[in-house]
Amino acid sequence: MSTPILERREARYTWGGDEFLFVEVDEAMSLAANFKVMTIASKLAEAGLPGVTDVCPANASLLIRFDPDVLPPAELEAAVRTFEQEAAAGGADTLETRIIEVPVWYDDPFTAEVAQRFREGFHQEPEGSDLEYAAKVNGLKDAAEFIRRHHEQPWLVSMVGFVAGLPFLFQLVDRKNQLEVPKYLSPRTDTPKLTVGHGGCFGAIYSVRGAGGYQMFGIAAAPIYDPAQELADFKDFMVFFRPGDIVKFKPLDEQEYNAIQTEVENGTFRYRQAPVAFELRRALEDPEGYNRELLEALNGM
Repeated sequence: MSTPILERREARYTWGGDEFLFVEVDEAMSLAANFKVMTIASKLAEAGLPGVTDVCPANASLLIRFDPDVLPPAELEAAVRTFEQEAAAGGADTLETRIIEVPVWYDDPFTAEVAQRFREGFHQEPEGSDLEYAAKVNGLKDAAEFIRRHHEQPWLVSMVGFVAGLPFLFQLVDRKNQLEVPKYLSPRTDTPKLTVGHGGCFGAIYSVRGAGGYQMFGIAAAPIYDPAQELADFKDFMVFFRPGDIVKFKPLDEQEYNAIQTEVENGTFRYRQAPVAFELRRALEDPEGYNRELLEALNGM
């Protein structure tokens, strides 16, 4: 019998007023902790408990909103604890999800212009660029090497939130190869829409223009949040990404970026994506080998 890959550490349960149950799986984000969160959230959604109005999974926790007049708190907690025990028993270490290719114009003029407006007093190294700083703190030769490391391995969408449609991304690599970059010393009051950024060990794509503190590396070519649901990829929901999605960034040049802009304007753009079964055990045991197999799903399209 195989050893359960999801830890048996018991989650911490706390209440927020009359309508919220907060479940903290772990104090720190890890691939195993995030997978356990997604497993519990999936089981809760499948159960269809009357009175549950929203389930919000995060990096290492989830928040559940419910109507206590319909679903007694004790019953909700008992159900969630059962789902937690089932996850820890090793009965769910495979996630049916999708891998998505996200085109990115790295070192673009839009984020570069904003970065230059927020250097002195905001950034650790005002004289350089965000990409140069990211390469330096990761011990890499230059910005080009950092860009290569950023896009050559896939990322897991660990949660969606902060602002509507913004995905937090965790790169599927060994910890020793994890890219880590501090956030700005002080947040900016402006960040271009679709900025590909990074803070700590997490990547992100800013779904809308606004304030932000992540280092800026480039700009995604296509929307990830479409309230009007004009593009076919948004026919079911205005937010594109879901927790558990796997992202592969694809570097673009200016010409390729502009071509995608035309497709978006014409309403014909579609993300390249393929269904995959993500196996936690294999991802932990052999990240590089398993990543090559995951990427084959896109290459075979």
